Amino acid sequence: MERSQQAVDLSNHPSGIVPTLQNIVSTVNLGCELNLEQIALRAHDAEYNPKRFAAAVIMRTRDPKTTALIFASGKMVCKGANSELQLKLAARKYARAVQKLGFPAKFEDFKIENMVASCDVKFPIRLEGIAASSHGACSSYEPELFPGLVYRMKQPKVVLSIFASGKVVITGAKAREETYAAFENIYPVLAEFRI
Repeated sequence: MERSQQAVDLSNHPSGIVPTLQNIVSTVNLGCELNLEQIALRAHDAEYNPKRFAAAVIMRTRDPKTTALIFASGKMVCKGANSELQLKLAARKYARAVQKLGFPAKFEDFKIENMVASCDVKFPIRLEGIAASSHGACSSYEPELFPGLVYRMKQPKVVLSIFASGKVVITGAKAREETYAAFENIYPVLAEFRI
């Protein structure tokens, strides 16, 4: 069943809206030095083009659909999944793939660095009103450069891109709960400047 058809827990989401995770980025330490050329030659779904991006091998998985940048230092950045569990499983798949190539790779220090979520409040918003209000100190609205208002929230520390259509994109959270809290914090402001 899709989330939009499930009952929303209003004690956690008073607005009645639950932002949907679109992308999560994590880092992992494989704990060993790696030969990127060897990985690219022997691994499936791996590409290494030193002329374009010499720093890392790019690997991909289909299920879940993710991408990893694997660096010679043994550091790895994974992105693309829309749940924490999916991303951790994908990161483990990459670590296993590197192990199978003969490297003593471990799976250490898995850490979520960024989450991107979005939602739609289903009403138009007067962005210039938010920018001119007491929220102006946290807001940046330059429609000739970017169609949305950029709102830098301090607690939780996230950035929201708010569009006149009612669409909201939340970036910078390191936990799902921060994404939800940020949206619940901004929702009364959006409702106040509803057109």
